[in-house]
Amino acid sequence: MKKRRILSTLLTAAMIATTFAGCSSNSGGTTTNAGNSGSPADNGGASGGVQEITWMFWDDLDATEDLISLGYKDTIERFNKDYEGKYHVKPITTNLEEYYNKLNALVAANETPDVFIVSPGPQLTDYVAPGVAAPLDDYLNKDGWKASFTSDAVFTQQTYDGKIYAVPLNTAAACCFYNTEMFDKAGAKVPTNWDEMIAACDKLQAAGYTPITISAGTAWCLSMVAGYLCEAEGVSLPKLADGSASWEDGKLEKAANKLVQLSKYFQRTAAGDTNDVATANFYNEEAAILIQGSWVIGQINGANAAFESKCGVFQFPGVERVIAKSDSLCMSSTSKCPDGAAALIKYFTDDTAQKYTAEKGGKIPVTKVQYDANTAPKQLGYVMDVFGGAKGTFGFYNESMPTTETGAHFDDTMVAVFLGDLTPADAAKDMEEYYKANCRK
Repeated sequence: MKKRRILSTLLTAAMIATTFAGCSSNSGGTTTNAGNSGSPADNGGASGGVQEITWMFWDDLDATEDLISLGYKDTIERFNKDYEGKYHVKPITTNLEEYYNKLNALVAANETPDVFIVSPGPQLTDYVAPGVAAPLDDYLNKDGWKASFTSDAVFTQQTYDGKIYAVPLNTAAACCFYNTEMFDKAGAKVPTNWDEMIAACDKLQAAGYTPITISAGTAWCLSMVAGYLCEAEGVSLPKLADGSASWEDGKLEKAANKLVQLSKYFQRTAAGDTNDVATANFYNEEAAILIQGSWVIGQINGANAAFESKCGVFQFPGVERVIAKSDSLCMSSTSKCPDGAAALIKYFTDDTAQKYTAEKGGKIPVTKVQYDANTAPKQLGYVMDVFGGAKGTFGFYNESMPTTETGAHFDDTMVAVFLGDLTPADAAKDMEEYYKANCRK
């Protein structure tokens, strides 16, 4: 996703001074920290005031049909009920495209939400480095919370200098979702390599279908596909970062040429379509293939439950690894209610929330919770098959580069290739020059 770095100057002395200063109260006063993150406390709260906690997310909980988002809404309602009289969560919501800009504006104004969602990698670093996000180890080590997760490995991308700064909520994989009915009618086979992918698109197109729906208006969607194509060509981001490889070695150029070739099968409005529009094209059966993360299962099934029966999943063809990621929750280092904020984060990983994640939302839980695979969406089983057959995972390209600015530059470069504003060779030259100027010592 397209992001911008938060400068350390945003963390002012005034922000530091208010860290853990006590919870704000709906009665107009403040109180000292009370209770713990493990279980609901009795009604009343400290000093008789209800302590308000702000939580920021990238979807409108009152308007959404996305089943994952509705699960988050349910978690907040459970929390507010269980902690009635002590804590109350006030959601701050927006849309995905505007989320980080609005979050950063709140940080700059010393109004950082108590709890906010992030993606791991350089984007999380932008909140950890200047001290915006608080370490969560003391809370995770209480009452067996950390032990409830599948393994310590789920915290790898959330750990800095031995401390954990965010809690993962789920695991998702980027896959190809396809309309099985359209494939059958077109006589197209599920592709396992690049040539078969092109052949399937040709058959779909000949049958009168739009082969692929994708968003170039939301740049990270297009760069996710470019990341898979780079993976297929053997691009190594670590070697590019340390200078032992060059973007001009021909690998990115080949990947970008494939992106241009694949774009001939995109919907005509791809350049301007947002992620939501591109996804709707798929579940409304206006296109045969959607290349997207498995978080989209909740969006698809929430908007068109009947479509689940004809929604298949296959691994992006020609690669052995799969793109995987998790959304995570941070706590503000300036929260006046850290105990309440930590308690809220814990609710998102309790058994009720994690069972919902799998059985309704179609995402992979991060805890050891037992869930009914027969109840879960069929697409989750298909995604699990993709995970089982993959030889490893890697991150989103724009979230695996040295800085968020670098990832955003890659996103924009791939969009420029798609639009014809840059040739694949020029794109490779541009990325190499950017790395030399900004990413290598």
